[in-house]
Formats: sequence, C-alpha cells, structure tokens
Amino acid sequence: MTDTRNNQPIRPFTVHIEQADLEDLRRRLDNTRLPQAAPGDSWDYGTPTSYLRDMVERWKAFDWREVEARINAHPNYLTEIDGQTIHFVHVRSAVPGAKALLLAHTYPGSFLEFLPLIGPLTEAGFDVVVPSMPGFGFSTPVVDGGWTMARVARAYDELMRGLGYSSYGVHGSDGGAMVGRELAILDPEGFLGAHVLQLFSFPSGDPAEFEGFGPKEYAALEHLQWFQSVGGYNAMNGSRPQTIAAALSDSPVGQLAYSELFESFGNGTSRVRPEQVLEQVTLYWLTNTSAGSVRYHYEEAHAQARSTGGEPVVSTGRLGVAVFADDFQTIRSLAERDNANIQYWSEFEGGGHFAVLENPDAIVADLQAFFGVVETSPVAR
Repeated sequence: MTDTRNNQPIRPFTVHIEQADLEDLRRRLDNTRLPQAAPGDSWDYGTPTSYLRDMVERWKAFDWREVEARINAHPNYLTEIDGQTIHFVHVRSAVPGAKALLLAHTYPGSFLEFLPLIGPLTEAGFDVVVPSMPGFGFSTPVVDGGWTMARVARAYDELMRGLGYSSYGVHGSDGGAMVGRELAILDPEGFLGAHVLQLFSFPSGDPAEFEGFGPKEYAALEHLQWFQSVGGYNAMNGSRPQTIAAALSDSPVGQLAYSELFESFGNGTSRVRPEQVLEQVTLYWLTNTSAGSVRYHYEEAHAQARSTGGEPVVSTGRLGVAVFADDFQTIRSLAERDNANIQYWSEFEGGGHFAVLENPDAIVADLQAFFGVVETSPVAR
C-alpha cells in the first residue's frame, strides 16, 4: 500500500532481519581474532582489547529481535526524496495543537537513539519524525555522491512538507546538529528553530576574538585539542572512506572497535551503556551501512574545499543550544559570530556527547522549554 501526500509516495515499512544474517553474525563473533593488546591495554592507543573481549561476549547474548520489536512498535515508513530512499519513524501526538519535531541523529549513532524519546515527546505535545540519514540504517544504499549536511537538510525539509507540516522544528547532536544548523541557514517558511547540542564555531585567527575569554573558554579549547589528538577516524573517513569501509563491512568486531566514540569521547566520563552501543553497532552490521555512514566526512571536507570566500555562512534561523558538561563545549562568543539568532542557551552538569542516550529526561525537558510546549526558563543544570 502506498500513501501519497503532497506528491510524495510513502510506504509502510516493517523491520525484519533474516535469521540467516543473525546466524552469520554469531559465527563471525565465535571466530573473532582479537588484536594483541597494547602496553597497558588502555584507551590511549585506541579501543582496548579487554574492552572488545568483554563486548564480544555480551554481543553473543544480545537479542536483536527485542530491538526489532521496539522499532516495529512505532510506525515506520520509506519514501523517495532527491533520488534517495529515506526511512523514517513518524508518530503523531494525541495532544491538540501538537508541534512537529524532527530528530536528526548523528554518527556513529542512528535513529535508534531517539526511540526512547518518542513516548515522552508525544505525551508532551510533539508530533515526532525520526529519519535515518541517507547511508545509515534503512536509508540505503546511497545512490550518488554529494550527500553533505546541507543536502540532508534540504531532504528533511522536503520530508516534513511531504508529511503535511507547514511548520516544524529540529533537534540534533554532532552531525544532527550540523543538519539543524543548515536548516537554520535555510530558515524555511514556518521553521520553529533548531535545538542543538553543539555549534561548531572555532577561532578564526583574529586576536580580538580572545578578548573576554576566561577559564571556561580556554578549557573548551583544551577539550577541542584533546579530541583532535584522538579523533583519527575523522582523518580516515575524510580522506579514504571506502578503504576503512572494506574492513568495517567484513568484521563485526572491527565495526565495534571503530565505534569507540561512544566510549572514548568523554575521556572516561561516558555513561552510554554496553547494550546501547551494541544495538547501534548491530544495526550498522546487519544493514551493511558502514560505507555510506563514513562518507559524510569526505563529502563535507570536499564541499568545503570547493567553496569560495572562506567565510562561514551566518545562520539567521532561530537556534537554541544545550551544552553538556562532558561534551564539546560550544564557546558562546564564537557561536554568536556565526549564528545571528541564538535565542536560548542552557547548560547541564550531567551528560556528554551522547546526551540523548545518557540523559534523555534533560533533553525532553529542554526541547519543551525551547519550543514553548511548557513554560520554563533555561537554567544551568
């Protein structure tokens, strides 16, 4: 059955992975050959062998069918936008006058990040749309190149219009935050704003930008320097994505190790549970989407190289920023240089880069505050 809304064909979709694929995964896990441990077997060298050994045993007992049931408990759909199959979950609220909210996931995550938020958000008065980015999960295969965050933003706007929404907002972290900012740049008619966990604004080299910097701002720069020292996947994905994709597509434990961001980003502060990591990695493995997912760094890097002028585009759409203590720390003065309409700012003590997984209640409350579903003021938490 095909539902056509605003000339956009929409097909109901049920997730079902063949049992043979699950059995193949189990065989590969049983035949895992772990690397020799580095001295001290710490995160200093990358994903520790002891961590992998423990996670492989957990993975053998992992119940994908339970995850599948949680996915299918919500209405799933497929549609075609810009030549690309896009998967999404769409749940309407029973609250009169509900506001439409698109939840944009990041890498190495997926739409699964947001499933636990659907109930609280619909009860709070949001219609919720959760797409899989092209190249991730069931929005595959990627049919052509050039899928930058800006192109994803345009596709998401078309998706929301196709679903009949004349106005909507967006939330995202990391890659999802970049998509949110691109939507704020587009600022389409009826756009309610982008609520993001990061705005990636960096010093331009102008000494005047450091005037007024204090310990908080310099600590944020130190955190950025630390991340650059351990973010080797950025360089690999941005330069040779298909090379690393060959390894990830043939080894489930390689996919697990390469998803170290879930554990390592907070430098020992991550609250992401092993089961949350495994459901993300399992989805990547079963859908064989490593090649599509790692390509975004390459597309972004090459799009920037082709751009002219060198000056960042200033967004004018409405923005709200939530900063979590163990995440990348957005520096407000730099963010306001690149974004002319930041209307909301909140700070939280508990949570890190994957705050949706670590502190979902805080995310739901902040979304309510930013989009005016409940009357509350942004405060440090």
